[in-house]
Amino acid sequence: MPWWRRIAESLRRLFALESKRYLCDTCKYDYGNACTRRERPNALQCPDYKRK
Repeated sequence: MPWWRRIAESLRRLFALESKRYLCDTCKYDYGNACTRRERPNALQCPDYKRK
């Protein structure tokens, strides 16, 4: 397998993993009762999302 194909495959896997992560895991409002959205803790989209 050529080196560029290995890199492309690694990047594809990396982005596939990223797409399955929930926003709540990295949100600054992910503590106690700071967030009351019903999607929590499995939100994939959120208008209140702020990265930690």
